[in-house]
Amino acid sequence: MLLPTPLLPTPPWLAVAHRRLRRALLTHRRLLAALAAAATAAIALQAAAAPPPHTAPVLTAAHDLAPGTVLTAADLRRVGFAPGTVPSGVVDARRALGRTTVGPVREGEPITDARLLGAGLLDGRPGLVAVPVRIGDPGAVGLLRVGDRIDVLAADPQGRSPAQLVATDALVLAIPRTGSDRVPGPLSGALVVLAVPEQTARALATAGVSSFLSVLIRA
Repeated sequence: MLLPTPLLPTPPWLAVAHRRLRRALLTHRRLLAALAAAATAAIALQAAAAPPPHTAPVLTAAHDLAPGTVLTAADLRRVGFAPGTVPSGVVDARRALGRTTVGPVREGEPITDARLLGAGLLDGRPGLVAVPVRIGDPGAVGLLRVGDRIDVLAADPQGRSPAQLVATDALVLAIPRTGSDRVPGPLSGALVVLAVPEQTARALATAGVSSFLSVLIRA
């Protein structure tokens, strides 16, 4: 059976030291509280006075943008990006305003050259040019998406001759939306920007003057 260990008496010097420490803390508690408050205030002022982190202004979409949107100032917003997070190919307002988007752009997404209609769309496609083509039926254009492959047919509006195939396997680069995309016809309809060989571009330009253009969507 274990016997309880007797408690050792507290040395007198330790008790005296404890009382003196307690008395000192009580005496100076206001001073200590003031020092703690001053230290907290100093830290807060230092944090407030610290310069903001360096950021780079990047042009982004102010709201969701549909393919074929002609960019205006209301479509764009500058956002600060931390160094090292700025995407490659970002453009400034001078290079973005009036340009056409080639695909959907989400709100807050940086505007890059790959998102805009321009010479960069033909990178990696030697021998092709970008040509705007007005298709007579806006409803057919509504079925198209950027990246689709289509054939283009030219038909005589009077029906005096059969339709002619004027472009094959053309790549849809962009589908701009304009106010004339309402009534079918050779001079109205809906605009599509295609990537085709230069010879095909000339044939499309010739056919677009006097013919009703329609599309066949490839798989």
